Amino acid sequence: MRKAMDYVFTADKQEILIEGLQKETRAQVIGNYVKCRKDKKLTQDNLAQLSGISRPNITRFESGKYNPSLEMMVRIAAAMDMEVQVTLVKKKRGNKNA
Repeated sequence: MRKAMDYVFTADKQEILIEGLQKETRAQVIGNYVKCRKDKKLTQDNLAQLSGISRPNITRFESGKYNPSLEMMVRIAAAMDMEVQVTLVKKKRGNKNA
């Protein structure tokens, strides 16, 4: 059942719950980012200093309360000596949101 707050896109007789997909994708990005930060043994404070992004913004991003811009992601990646990679893939069959 769809919630009233979900954004819906309809294509080829399929309803796509955009908000749900965004939340799932954001959670995956955050999880990957936090793993990388911890693997590099960086604290949020360290990363803030290296990236020039305020610690509160990093904290909000990690908690899922902030939707980062591509610029922010590139700055964070550069501070960790990494790069951002965005890949579009074919959707999986049976995905309830696709």
